[in-house]
Amino acid sequence: MYRLQAVIAAEPVLRALADGVEPALLAPLDQGLTLLPITDAFLDTFLDSDGVAEVPAGFGRALSDCSTLGAVAYVEADYWGGAGTQRAQVWEGGHVVFGPLSSVEGEPFAPEGSPISQALRLLGATKGDFFDEFDAVGLGRHRDTDRWLSAAG
Repeated sequence: MYRLQAVIAAEPVLRALADGVEPALLAPLDQGLTLLPITDAFLDTFLDSDGVAEVPAGFGRALSDCSTLGAVAYVEADYWGGAGTQRAQVWEGGHVVFGPLSSVEGEPFAPEGSPISQALRLLGATKGDFFDEFDAVGLGRHRDTDRWLSAAG
C-alpha cells in the first residue's frame, strides 16, 4: 500500500503556507524540496466561520497565494497491490500552471511520466539516475502520509 496527500515546494514557500497553522509539519525531500503532509487537522484550518469546508476552494486559494513566492505542487497517490491512482496540480505566480492531472487506475502513465513526476519537474526536480522524479526526490521513503509526519519537524 502507498498513500500520500501532500504539498511539495521549496521550504520557504511551504513555511509561508504553514505559518500560523498549528498542525503543519515539514519533512525534507531531496533536490531542495520539502513536503508538507496534509492531514484532516491541517485541512480543518481552511473551514469558514460556519464550519463549512472550503476545500478545495479555500485550500486552493492558500496554495495560489503562497505560489507567489515560488512554485508549489499539491499531490495525491493511492496504491494497493501495484494498482492505483495519482493526482497533481501546480501553482506558480498565483496561477495554476499544471493540472489538475490524474492517472486512471490500470492505465499506463503518459510518455511524459506520472502526474506527480510531471509536477515535480515543474518544481525543478530531475530524475538523474533514478527511475523518475518521484524516486529522485525520495517520495518512496515512507508509504503513508502519517509516516511522513514522523519524519517532519
